[in-house]
Amino acid sequence: MNETLKVLETRRSCRNFDKDKMVSEEDINAIIKAGTYAATGMGKQSPIIIAVTNKELRDKISAENAKIMGVDIDPFYGAPVILIVLANTDVVTYKYDGALVMGNLMNAAESLGVSSIWIHRAKEEFDSEFGKKILADLGIEGNYEGIGHCALGYKAAPLNEAAPRKADYVYYIK
Repeated sequence: MNETLKVLETRRSCRNFDKDKMVSEEDINAIIKAGTYAATGMGKQSPIIIAVTNKELRDKISAENAKIMGVDIDPFYGAPVILIVLANTDVVTYKYDGALVMGNLMNAAESLGVSSIWIHRAKEEFDSEFGKKILADLGIEGNYEGIGHCALGYKAAPLNEAAPRKADYVYYIK
């Protein structure tokens, strides 16, 4: 089977990361690069990616995300790396652009043997003073909306098999 198709068929979300094993900088950079090559409406490249490997900031983001979620757990399942995708709302396709970046990040991670999961609530995080401060500290200006977090790390346990595809997933018109 073609390697790309194999990655697309076998990637699964990880909900149990090895907290003690950091993803190499080389792999993080390769995953990010793949994200930057996602298709975007009219080639406008509306998304940005914030790569968080600093444990202190990672834990603060986790706590903020948990607060938004209304729980007292780590929403990132112990993943040591968080890639946060935001997109410029001035571009009409920003949500789709950001979603495609997230897909590229997760599929690139899988191709390198790195596990991933998409975690939501980035919109709420970056609508808050907490998120706005992160953007200001990085010198990011503009109308950015959080799209998602791509949590990265190495699985601590086997991942689930794919569920069977539903019978009415595809309709053909010939």
